[in-house]
Amino acid sequence: MKKITSRTIVCFFLALVLVAGTGIFTFKFFVEGDTWSAFSANRHLYTNNVLNTGRILDETGTVLADYDDTNAKWEYSSNAYIRKATLHAVGEPTGMIGTGALTRFADKLTGYNVITGAKPIFPGGRDLYLTLNAKVCEAAYKALNGHKGTVGVYNYKTGEIICMVSAPTYDPASPPTIKDGDDEYEGVYINRLLSATFIPGSTFKLITATAALETLDGVENRTFHCDGKTTIGNQLITCPRAHGDLTMEQALAVSCNCVFGQLATEIGSSEMQKYAEKAGLTDSLSINGIKTAKSSFDFTSGGKGGLAWSGIGQGKDLVNPCALMVYSGAIANGGSTAKPQIISHTAFTGGVRTSLYLRHHTHNLINAETAATLATMMRNNVLNNYGQGNFPGLELCAKSGTAQNDASDSDNAWFTGFLQDQDHPYAFVVLVEGGGSGSKVAGKVANTVLQAAVKSN
Repeated sequence: MKKITSRTIVCFFLALVLVAGTGIFTFKFFVEGDTWSAFSANRHLYTNNVLNTGRILDETGTVLADYDDTNAKWEYSSNAYIRKATLHAVGEPTGMIGTGALTRFADKLTGYNVITGAKPIFPGGRDLYLTLNAKVCEAAYKALNGHKGTVGVYNYKTGEIICMVSAPTYDPASPPTIKDGDDEYEGVYINRLLSATFIPGSTFKLITATAALETLDGVENRTFHCDGKTTIGNQLITCPRAHGDLTMEQALAVSCNCVFGQLATEIGSSEMQKYAEKAGLTDSLSINGIKTAKSSFDFTSGGKGGLAWSGIGQGKDLVNPCALMVYSGAIANGGSTAKPQIISHTAFTGGVRTSLYLRHHTHNLINAETAATLATMMRNNVLNNYGQGNFPGLELCAKSGTAQNDASDSDNAWFTGFLQDQDHPYAFVVLVEGGGSGSKVAGKVANTVLQAAVKSN
């Protein structure tokens, strides 16, 4: 009797394990089946490890990549500039670029579904429409003018990324032989907008300003003084010149290190960490399943001096460009913004849509009242420092940044912000590695790209 009881318990336990395992498998099948199907070993979809079906198009219907059955290879745009500009979005057949559609969205290109799997009800590949505008990406690539860096522009109302360019890049129609240590192609497989982090320079003062407005009573009405240098803790904080007496708004416009170093120490390390997290910088965004790199900070090491430099955007600060672009979008949109996406939709070759992508929004990255104040300050930056004449026809709100570059003697140039234009609600980020001046170099790139974006819509 005892043996029967013991065996019954064992059988019952094994049955539970079987049920649980079946449940887990079923759940993972529905959640991850598309990834399983798109694995490169699937000979239904791959020829010599190359995906063999589908087309990739931009938002206007311009073909960016198309599989040629006759020659058994992918054909790209006839425009060499567009091929280079969209490389990190489209990808290349070998899968070296992890953010490319050929790698990340293979299931969308094949028409995978959970019922019939890799052999869809209606055979043949699918058209994958990206949110990108190829002409805007081309303008961004040309504007970078051979520099390494990245340009991102997205609609903060809808989340559509219309420009995503990363350099260095190459022509996928004629890929070069890249050797280890080749400086020309250093980091060529990395999408700098999504997958990298950089010292943000003075663009991080937007976060410090947010924290100051919300934690330091009356900070907007205070007057600060800058002699061109000041000692905080055991660190010498310097500015390019002595700014004299100035308000916080004026300090943001001239990007005064002395004032923002002082503000950071008044705010404190724990609050600075809190506001970096609230801004979404330390989280990873999901761009249609592509995870962005997380920004990182250390507000505690180095004492007050280290905290001052971190509040200025130097020290150990590392920021992901896409996260900074999204934060600019949140400022423009009153605190919350649409989450960025790169897929517009999929369709049959005839144009009939086969998918629908819903918009999603972030939580409040910044309080609405603070966002309005900061937007006014960023508009003042353009009017009273960068020069409205450098951005004709654009109601631009922006913040520049110049940051140390460990790989070059020249500083990295940053420019981020948004348009106060309901017809063109674009937020943007520009990083020009080794470019030097943020407003002059990265600002010029931003103007070129935004003019193209406004003209294209």
